[in-house]
Amino acid sequence: MDRSPENTDNARPTLLLSMGPGIAERLLTDSHRARLAALTRTDPRLVAHDLDAPGPRVAAALAEAEILLTCWGAPPLTASVLDRAPRLRAVVHAAGSVKHHVTEACWDRGLAVTSAAAANALPVAEYTLAAILFAGKRILPSALRYGKVRADDAWTAESAAWGNYRRTVGLIGASRIGRRVIELLRPFDFEVLLYDPYVTAPEARALGVEPVCLDDLCARSTIVSVHAPQLPATHRMIGAAQLALMPDDATLVNTSRGSLIDETALLPHVTSGRLHAVLDVTDPELPSPDSPLWSLPNVLLTPHVAGSLGNELHRMADQALEEVARYGRGEPFADPVRPSDLTRSA
Repeated sequence: MDRSPENTDNARPTLLLSMGPGIAERLLTDSHRARLAALTRTDPRLVAHDLDAPGPRVAAALAEAEILLTCWGAPPLTASVLDRAPRLRAVVHAAGSVKHHVTEACWDRGLAVTSAAAANALPVAEYTLAAILFAGKRILPSALRYGKVRADDAWTAESAAWGNYRRTVGLIGASRIGRRVIELLRPFDFEVLLYDPYVTAPEARALGVEPVCLDDLCARSTIVSVHAPQLPATHRMIGAAQLALMPDDATLVNTSRGSLIDETALLPHVTSGRLHAVLDVTDPELPSPDSPLWSLPNVLLTPHVAGSLGNELHRMADQALEEVARYGRGEPFADPVRPSDLTRSA
C-alpha cells in the first residue's frame, strides 16, 4: 500500500463506516470511535446503510473515502457504487465473510480487502468445545431427566458409556474455526480425526490430527463437528449415507450452515433417539413451528449464537482497527482476503 507513515492530518486516510442499521452501535465503543478519529479522517457517527441511493452526507463521504469500514448488513459494493467512490482503496470488514458485499467489481478495481474472520472464529470454536465436552458427559439429556424426576436415579449404571476420556472427535473442515477447535482440543484426551480435501496428510499430522475420508470419519467418531464453508460442493454433504454410518448414541454438532446437513435424513435418527445433535444453524435458519427439533430431549437447538455477539463484537472491532492502523502506516494487511480464497471459504 503506497501510503506515507506520517501522522499529519492530510496523511491520515479518509474512512466511511458502512453496515446495517444498529450494527455500529453494537460494534463500536466510545474508545473505538475515538481511535477511529485518531487514525483516520472520519465522522465516526456517520454510518452508510444505503450506498445505491445515499443521502447528501453519505454521498459526499463516499466520494472522499479511501477506506470503507464494513460489518454485517453492509450494502453490496457494485460497479455503480464504486464509480461514486473514486478514491476508495481498501475495505476493512469487521466481521467474517465478505461474500455478501465485496463484489467482482471490487477485485477488478484492485481494492485491498481484509476481514476479522479470525476474531469471529474464536467464539465459534469456544461454543464447539463446550458442545463437545457437554456431549461426552450427556449434559442435556441428563439435566432434562434430572429436572423431571427431581430425585436420585440410576445414574451410575446409565452413565457407564459417558465421559470424555479417549473419545473420538471428527472435525469436518480445517477452516479458521476448525483449526481453532483443534487447538482448543489439544489439552484433552481426545483422538481427533479430520476430513478436509484441501489438507494433505502431512499437513493434517502437523496439526496433530488424523486425516480420513468423510465416511471413515462418520463411522469412527462419537462426536462429529461441522466446520466446512457453504459452497455448492458442500451442500447436504452430511446426508443419509453419512448419518447411517455414525455409531449409535453419537452426537452431530453444526455451527457452520444448516444447508451442509440433510435435515430430512437427520430427523429419523434424532426422533428415534439413536443420534444426538447440537444445532446452532438449521435449514431453513428458523425451523418450522412444528419441527421436532424444537422439543426433542436429545437435540440442543440454539439461535445462531455461536459466532460473535455481545461484547465479542468488540474483538472484531479491535482487529479491524488494527488493520486500519496498518493501512495508515503504509503496511500490508495482516489478514488479507484474496479472490482465490473465496472459492473454498465462507
